[in-house]
Amino acid sequence: MILEKTANAVLREAQKSGADYAELFVEDNESTRIEMIDGKVESANYARISGAGVRVLLGTQSAYAYCAGLDEEMLIQTARAAAAALGVAKFSPNGEIKRALNRLTTPVLQRFDTIGNAERVEVMRTGARVMKGASPEITQAVVRYMDQVQRVLIVNTDGVFVFDERPRTRIFLQAVAMNGTEAQTGYEGPGCCRGFEAYRDVIDVEANAKAAASMAVTMLHAPECPAGNLPVVIDGGFGGVIFHEACGHSLEATAVGRGNSVFCGKLGTRIAADCVSAVDDGTLPGEWGSINVDDEGGKPQRNLLIENGILKGYLIDKLGSRRMDMPSTGSSRRQGYMFAPTSRMTNTFICAGMDDDEEMISGMAEGLFAKKMGGGSVNPPTGEFNFSVAEGYWVKNGKIVSPVRGATLIGKGSEALLKIDRVGKHMWMAPGMCGSLSGSVPTNVGQPRIRVSGMTIGGKGGTL
Repeated sequence: MILEKTANAVLREAQKSGADYAELFVEDNESTRIEMIDGKVESANYARISGAGVRVLLGTQSAYAYCAGLDEEMLIQTARAAAAALGVAKFSPNGEIKRALNRLTTPVLQRFDTIGNAERVEVMRTGARVMKGASPEITQAVVRYMDQVQRVLIVNTDGVFVFDERPRTRIFLQAVAMNGTEAQTGYEGPGCCRGFEAYRDVIDVEANAKAAASMAVTMLHAPECPAGNLPVVIDGGFGGVIFHEACGHSLEATAVGRGNSVFCGKLGTRIAADCVSAVDDGTLPGEWGSINVDDEGGKPQRNLLIENGILKGYLIDKLGSRRMDMPSTGSSRRQGYMFAPTSRMTNTFICAGMDDDEEMISGMAEGLFAKKMGGGSVNPPTGEFNFSVAEGYWVKNGKIVSPVRGATLIGKGSEALLKIDRVGKHMWMAPGMCGSLSGSVPTNVGQPRIRVSGMTIGGKGGTL
């Protein structure tokens, strides 16, 4: 991507204002995106971007500059801009790379640059056909496909000199069901860190299309959800988005290192029920949120966050490490060269427990089964959240009596963790895009089916 001597020159220039650490992040990113509506391709775009960012640190001070290009003089100017932004004393460092290049890549069986759009479109048409054929009430089938390969080179004055190639692909399936003027939407969005072989070996497009259509039709005929404070069963997979948003971000050094987290100073104390353990693991092969190396060149690892209800760790990047006086956990991520890195999640999930999925519902007098979560909002300093339930079912006397729509779950992450009283045996994950200070990055959320003994349920179906 660039020569070793160029990288050395950039690091030397970056440190001339007295930085005790300098870092060069070089990116080359190729992506293909296609959108289809009712079996017809509406748009197809190929893009390739390249650029670099230079970051300098002095203690806990930091400065960042970037450029859209890889010309040596442009890189040197970017290093000077970062150094000037730090604005401290003059210094003449060595800034040499101290080890051989470490080349990493995710193994793929079918590279994206070996296939044409016709093969991509064929996969998409399968999804569109299945959704439209699922019910006469399905009036629209939208399919969005993406694949990308991000190549990065990370060089820093700690001796890191690493290249990584990161393939990812995802397909988003959306079915719209209508009855008169009433419309409801169902969706699925599987993705992974693999090549195009994923659509043969990992991603079942037909099954996901059927699930999207079924959700749309079911919710079309569902009454409004009642409101009240009752037990809630939250299904696995994307149900983990509540933990991710309301708790996971509060365990990142971005918040903890600045004292902006409800979990500051709570290592070794109880923050969840004793049936709850949680992990962030960027090493899982082929998973959507997995990484071979973090965006500071550190090794990802399995980070134990909560064990039997006790807070065991945080997610820490280099700057967070300095602020917190704790070691980095290989958790530094960024969208691309235009963003300075910071602590982020990868594959974050509540671990499998010992409880039976069906008993969680059969043992409930009345409450809500949230089969699929939707979007929501969180106040990071407090962990207060408000999430929609995309697919919900009302439970009475231990049985599901009706689908319900319009449900919301309202609460506080730190309180909800303590009210979890059942954790199922089967954990699975679902992909998403997580936005924060360092841009939008691919992450998995996950959990087994869990039960919360009491939550505020919002809805327009009357008050219980």
